[in-house]
Formats: sequence, C-alpha cells, structure tokens
Amino acid sequence: MKIAFYDTKEYDKVWFEKLAVEYGYEIIFYESRFVADTAILANGCDAVCLFVNDVIEEKSINMLCDMGVKTILLRCAGYDNIDLKACEGKITVMRVPSYSPTAVAEYAIALFLTLNRKIHKAYTRTREFNFKISGLTGITLRGKTAGVIGTGKIGKIMIEILSGFGMNVLAYDPYPDTSLNVQYVTIDELLKNSDMITLHCPLSPDTRYIINKNSISKMKDGVFLINTSRGGLVDTQALNDGLRSNKFMGVALDVYEEEDEYFFEDRSNDIIKDDELIKLMAYPNVIITSHQAFFTHESLEAIARVSLDNLKAFVDGAPLENEVKYQAK
Repeated sequence: MKIAFYDTKEYDKVWFEKLAVEYGYEIIFYESRFVADTAILANGCDAVCLFVNDVIEEKSINMLCDMGVKTILLRCAGYDNIDLKACEGKITVMRVPSYSPTAVAEYAIALFLTLNRKIHKAYTRTREFNFKISGLTGITLRGKTAGVIGTGKIGKIMIEILSGFGMNVLAYDPYPDTSLNVQYVTIDELLKNSDMITLHCPLSPDTRYIINKNSISKMKDGVFLINTSRGGLVDTQALNDGLRSNKFMGVALDVYEEEDEYFFEDRSNDIIKDDELIKLMAYPNVIITSHQAFFTHESLEAIARVSLDNLKAFVDGAPLENEVKYQAK
C-alpha cells in the first residue's frame, strides 16, 4: 500500500516513517496542503493521509477516486473540513477520534493557570530583571465554579482535573453521561454561574458559534474562557466585542476559526490581514497558541499508529471502527 501524506511537518515523520516499515507501507511525504490543485500528487497511491487544515471538497474527492485512491486517512479527530456527502459510496474516510485526551485536557488547564496567574507576563518581566509583581494578581481556584461544555473523553478528564483543584464543576452536554460524578445543567445555567468556561465539544452545525453575542451576555462579568477544541465554536467578532467591554478576566485560545491560514506555519514576516485576529492579539488578557494542545510524544505515536491501523483494517476487510460517514439531516 502506498500513502500520499500531505501537509508534512518534521515531527510527523518521526513515528509515521518508523511504523510504515513495521506495517509494510510506503509513504510519500508532501509539504503541500491538500487542495484540488495538489490532489494529483496522490496519483498511483492507495490512500491519502490528511490533516485538520486540508480542504477536502467534492472536486478533489472525485479526482482521488479517478486515480484509484481508496481511502482518506484523517490524522486528526475533527472532520468538518471534508465533504462527507461527496465521499459517500466512493471513498472510505477514517479518522483518529482519540489520540490523547489527557494531553489536551492537561494543556487546557495549563492555559487556564497561566492566564489566571499571569505566568507568561511574570516570565517576560523577570527575563528583563523586572521583579515587580504589580498587575499579576490572579484568583484562588478552590471554591470557584468551572463550566465544562462537552463531556466526551477530553471533557471527562478536564472534570477530574478541575475537581482536584477543589472547584465546583458544572457540565453541559446534549448527551449526558450519567456515570460521571458531575452536575449536569442547561447551557444557560452553566453560562450564568461559571467563573471559568472550557470548551470540549466537536464542531457541528449545532455547536458552531456556541459562544456568541447572546451566550457571552449571559456569562458572569470577569469570566475566563478556554478553547482547546475547535475554532468555529467561538464567534470571534462577538468575542472581540466582549473583550472590548471588559466581560472577560481572560481568554485562552489554542484554536481559531480562521486558523488554516496561519496555524502550523511561520507568519512572523508576513502582513497579517485578519483584522479579528489582530484585535485578539492586542488584548493583554488573551493568550493564543497554535493548536498544540495535542502535541506530546505519546500523542504523535498514537496518531501514527491509529492512522495506519485504520488502513490495515480496510485492507484486511476488518470492521472499520473509526470510519466517518455522511449523515443526512
């Protein structure tokens, strides 16, 4: 089996190259992202391996099928960037649904702690031998209320961590897990009562802009907002408006709704044309990182192993546990 691997970074190769030998697969690595113009690079391959910022539309899907590509391996959990309807009956799509929920939850709490106690600012100051602590005041977490939106694998671990800090945890999920020792509430109750809100739900038509002008208006003044899930969960313009009106004590984003233009790339010498992103960067109580919550050694191994296991299951005719199919509304 031959795999065309798009949007390659050096860290991708570490485990994919090693495991490809073990599985007996050949991988051709391309730095280009997958779009209709680069789909031709997969000619002669049996599968393509794509990432969260690749654009997988009907035209390129048809091109893959015409070239004999049988599977699309998404080396990520999200799949809102692929036209699943166009894939139906033509090509099999599989993803990596859970490569390291612990890594993402740990990173989310790291962002929250950094934002609250202003560790990033303290670090910058002391590097310049400025040891003043004025302006670095945070809040004590014990006894405060945390709101977790989405209680899948990542959300569950986040609940454990927040509970360990002695916080009261509220949860919202349209499909509550009754085995969890957590108080489920309506989304409005969570917004109204939480001192910090952390997002751990997938991006879907139902969750797009779950954080919007209306939901922000229902939050406490001085709330913290953390998003390590998907950028499209947050209406950036509404978020900027909330920041400008001092609604938030702090905001930490590891994802951004227009991130495919910038994230995972070095744009330090470019003129940034995204006005909403520029505004976000200007606020002193905002931390933005570049979609790195998953980024641990363990996660990279898991992503490679599950991706290649998915292909092996397809080749062997085994059940496709991680297949993603189109679902009509």
